Amino acid sequence: MPVRVPVSLPAVESLKDENIFVIDEQRASSQDIRPLKIAILNLMPLKIMTETDLLRLLSNTPLQIELDLIEPDGHVCKNTPREHIEMFYKRFADIRHNNYDGFIVTGAPVEKVDFEEVDYWEELCDIFAWAKTHVTSTLYICWASLAGLYYRYGIPKYVLGRKISGVFKHRISDPKNPIFRGFDDEFYVPHSRFSYLKREDIEKHPELQIIAESDESGIYMVMGRNGREFYITGHSEYSPMTLDFEYHRDLDKGLKPHVPDNYYEDDDPTKRPIVRWRSHANLLFTNWLNYFVYQETPYDIRSIK
Repeated sequence: MPVRVPVSLPAVESLKDENIFVIDEQRASSQDIRPLKIAILNLMPLKIMTETDLLRLLSNTPLQIELDLIEPDGHVCKNTPREHIEMFYKRFADIRHNNYDGFIVTGAPVEKVDFEEVDYWEELCDIFAWAKTHVTSTLYICWASLAGLYYRYGIPKYVLGRKISGVFKHRISDPKNPIFRGFDDEFYVPHSRFSYLKREDIEKHPELQIIAESDESGIYMVMGRNGREFYITGHSEYSPMTLDFEYHRDLDKGLKPHVPDNYYEDDDPTKRPIVRWRSHANLLFTNWLNYFVYQETPYDIRSIK
């Protein structure tokens, strides 16, 4: 899918080097089609890395995407140049009257903090409420999945003593769900988090379905409102080296992290990572865009309710 982005966005050159198709705004404006409008609320501190990871996957099906990057008003990012934020990001106040075909909310490194103590929690609740009536389908990733389930259904998160870090085998609970079309019986997903969900809390809500999970890393994907919401606890979007970056970052901070499970060859961090999740990640995003965004969204985007 040619993603319509500003030509100066740093992710563009990275993705072109990987032979991934992106399209700049000048060329996109000459194509007489309605692009899918996708917004990304990027809560990750290293925003350029996250942009690249997500654009890599959004670029993989044949329709054009028009992308808006969003940052909360109530938070100042210290790990991405301010010039980048001011050039490429919009505030929620700028887009709250818009409708979007799809919406993605990323994780954030605040898992050990109570939700209400997060400095932008109130605004995030406003955004979650807005998404229910202004977006066809939303992906909530990692911490955002915990936050979304807590906000909308009162489902708590539980903090772990040891971080879940690595690449884990998963199984599908609902193989007929179109989100899994083309998946193998087992598939792998990277995880990097300090919190988890309990099955019994989710099963109290019949409107929610646990549709994929892992014996090692727990619940992976929960679907709500017949696919208008997907809560994903893992990081299918991670590049091959993201867990490696996180591991060495934490080593440099003196945090003594454990080696990510099932990630490096022979579990040896001096060796290369083994990529087991790329095909699943591409199918996940392609299926979401096709079956739960493109097939479901009205032509007149203003009629989304």
